[in-house]
Amino acid sequence: MGHGSMRPDPVPLAFVFRSRAKEEKAAVADKATLTDSKQPRDPQAPKGRPTPKRSQAQAQRRSVAHTPTNRKEAAKRAREDRRQALERQRQALASGDERYLPARDKGPVRRFARDFVDSRFNVAEFFLPMAVVILVLSVVKVGQMQAIALLLWLVVIVLIVLDSIVSAFRLKKRLSERFPDQNRRGAVAYALMRSLQMRRLRLPKPQVKRGERP
Repeated sequence: MGHGSMRPDPVPLAFVFRSRAKEEKAAVADKATLTDSKQPRDPQAPKGRPTPKRSQAQAQRRSVAHTPTNRKEAAKRAREDRRQALERQRQALASGDERYLPARDKGPVRRFARDFVDSRFNVAEFFLPMAVVILVLSVVKVGQMQAIALLLWLVVIVLIVLDSIVSAFRLKKRLSERFPDQNRRGAVAYALMRSLQMRRLRLPKPQVKRGERP
């Protein structure tokens, strides 16, 4: 056979399919680029980066608007927040509003402990007035006044201890009956410390009357 009758080798099919796949990918990429170029560009968006969505841009602007411009403004805002928190706490101590009370006064257990103390007479709450009277008697050098003052000191201390023991026992029993599944730790000590204060000086303010069942 002569050289003129030789035919060229057929093109492999795999090569043809790969070429078509590359052309299709290139067409898709060109279409996506054309679509992105038609979208309006945000003037605030940095060059070389895609334009953020409208919702994202609005969220960023709001965040910038609410961010303090400097440390002085941030400190001023923090002081104002603390002042408002203290004012709410002061009003809560006067009204008994549970939402803004200090952590040590919150909860139904502490509320019941306060009501238990406020509903009865406690010897310890009269300690300060009696202490003033005893001190006055102790400086009077007439007859047996100093001996009487010393005896009164002993009587007052014994009465306070006995009354506190009885109150603690009764309160602990009432708490275990009413709040069996709640944390009662520290409630008895909290009530005893409150009983040492005069009724008009207690905070939070008493919410029950004397003799009223809590």
